[in-house]
Amino acid sequence: MNFLAIHASLEHFPPFLCAALRWTVIAIPTVMFVPRPKVATRWLVGYGVGFGILQFTFLYWAMAEGMPVGLASLVLQSSAPFTVLLGALLLRERISAIALIGAVIAVGGLAIVGSQRAAGATAWPFLLTVAGGFGWALGNLASRQARPQNPLHLTLWMSIVPPIPMFALSLLVEGPDRITRAMATSLRPEAVPALLGLLYTCLLATAMAGGIWTWLLREHPASSVAPFSMLVPVTGLTTAWLVLGEQPNAIEILGAAVVIGGVLMGSLTLRRHPTPHLKQPVTTRQ
Repeated sequence: MNFLAIHASLEHFPPFLCAALRWTVIAIPTVMFVPRPKVATRWLVGYGVGFGILQFTFLYWAMAEGMPVGLASLVLQSSAPFTVLLGALLLRERISAIALIGAVIAVGGLAIVGSQRAAGATAWPFLLTVAGGFGWALGNLASRQARPQNPLHLTLWMSIVPPIPMFALSLLVEGPDRITRAMATSLRPEAVPALLGLLYTCLLATAMAGGIWTWLLREHPASSVAPFSMLVPVTGLTTAWLVLGEQPNAIEILGAAVVIGGVLMGSLTLRRHPTPHLKQPVTTRQ
């Protein structure tokens, strides 16, 4: 549902300023009240650059350029195959045959939905969203390597990395006049949906959901966790349909069902054969 919140925020704030505000709202109380996680600085910065800067710079830019909400929630899940591939190449994680088949089936479902939705967006916003998915994958690997004792603290402290680069990018690209107008009118009644969307993104989508996601990546291989993100477009397409009238057709619904089937296959495989995937992280922490 975060994609609806982002859509509401972008109705008032320019994209790079919006991303900068998102992380600033989290970063200020984090520095004041949250203990710094005991992780290597390189992984903290890497998580902030991948998940915080790259993902949301490209995603917000794409949606501001006209990427539909439902399609954005779908295409951003390119992070899943990126994460699996990078996990195998860089972290030497093993991928079971059945889990790989499940991921391929889920990606096939995304392709089915994407084939129907691609006509609603130009190639440029589509490519920007794919770039955001790659940034998310880099952040996934960094957060996994960090192995924080408290995943929520890592998620919160990651927020100190994006604000200054994002404000600088906003100043350079969007200009001081546009920034001043957006901030000066942010307390008007018509800006209330944008502010509510910003709060939703900060508190629920980042602090709560981000902490859960980081915990999962700490406990399980990236190849086991990443495919679950492909359930996001099912929710994204549904909420965009209900709220914005982006109605999916029969083929899109079929594609969403294929996504669920592929993710469930990977989930059941993980539960039946937990040893190859779950022992390694525990042993590493010991």
